[in-house]
Amino acid sequence: MNLFVFGLGFTGRRFAEAARDRFGTIRGTVTEASGAARIEAETGFSMRAYGPETNDPRIAADLADSDVLLVSVPPDAEGDPVLPRYAEAIAKSRIGWIGYLSTIGVYGDQGGAWIDETTPPAARSERTRSRLAAEAAWLALGERTGKAVQVFRLSGIYGPGRNPIVKVREGRSQRIVKKGQVFNRIHVDDIATTLLASLDRPRPGAIYNVTDDEPTPPQVVIEHAAALAGLPPPPEVDFETADLSPMARSFYGENKRVKNQLIREELGVSLAYPTYREGLAALAGE
Repeated sequence: MNLFVFGLGFTGRRFAEAARDRFGTIRGTVTEASGAARIEAETGFSMRAYGPETNDPRIAADLADSDVLLVSVPPDAEGDPVLPRYAEAIAKSRIGWIGYLSTIGVYGDQGGAWIDETTPPAARSERTRSRLAAEAAWLALGERTGKAVQVFRLSGIYGPGRNPIVKVREGRSQRIVKKGQVFNRIHVDDIATTLLASLDRPRPGAIYNVTDDEPTPPQVVIEHAAALAGLPPPPEVDFETADLSPMARSFYGENKRVKNQLIREELGVSLAYPTYREGLAALAGE
């Protein structure tokens, strides 16, 4: 089989590297030609530049020669950036499995309640409403073509080089406290495991929450990361006065506990890092 990845970033690249032995050819996109050349040299993948201002002319032929498609690019102001250009090429291709990476942010604020895939989305921001629209568009493509399209709603992603220990060591971490606030997280390798499990058990139209077992207050995770790094935790900062980007502040406006039974029961996934403790312990030595 051949794999094509729209958006070979942190998660897409980790999946492609984990699945290298499953595919004869791996192709993917990044937004800049310079980045494509660098990643191609590092990985041996065939890379293309694709974005608002770029569109490698080889992509249509790549899709015709692919069996598996992973979409890891967010919607932009105009909606999903892939389907307007390539829906028909994908429809006519031999691609049988499509994975669309979304976010648990589409559930909005649930007041700290436990939720699962049966919980109706309650997207509050333009960003998450665009995500829901993109999910629907990809699922509609699957219904129209008979291809197995699956949506994976991801919790906060961390992994090598991108995790709370790195932020603590670099002095970029804040221990923000908001009463009752919890987040779920997911190690990037557990995302790859879930995608590989779905490849073996495709279910057209499926939606999966890809998340760890233990929603946890963010300041607790920072404290644990600091202890593993042998450093004092950063001072506590009240959420109301914290210096946060609009996107980060919107995350704190949403409070939910996300269940992951479906990936366990239907896909047989066993998480390597079921909580932040296992995940950070594995990253402490990097």
